[in-house]
Amino acid sequence: MLLVYLALGGALGTILRYALGGWVHSWAGVAFPWGTLAINVVGSFVLGVTMRASQSLLLAPELRAFITIGLCGAFTTFSTYSYEAFVLMQKGEWTKAGLYAFGSLVIGVLAIAAGFITAARMLRAGG
Repeated sequence: MLLVYLALGGALGTILRYALGGWVHSWAGVAFPWGTLAINVVGSFVLGVTMRASQSLLLAPELRAFITIGLCGAFTTFSTYSYEAFVLMQKGEWTKAGLYAFGSLVIGVLAIAAGFITAARMLRAGG
């Protein structure tokens, strides 16, 4: 049954991401990725509220998974990244938090570049 909640949350998160991103871009334009920025901020906020509320309230595991893994996971994985960095800071593990936050950003951008280069080479070789 948990998989059903994850799938439903994922479907809703995907639709909300598409809707919010489109709305923000129609309002603010596409010269800057305002839509993605808004999605990341909203997703991080929702995950923060949910994780804090789950410390005090008895949330059913299915509801927590629906919101955190399904909805927020499909809406933006940036929220998970932000939460994990926050938890490290909350524990006073500032070095780990900095390495995680900076490392994720730099390595993620480098991985995108590597993906672009790999795809370009594959397309060149095959085409």
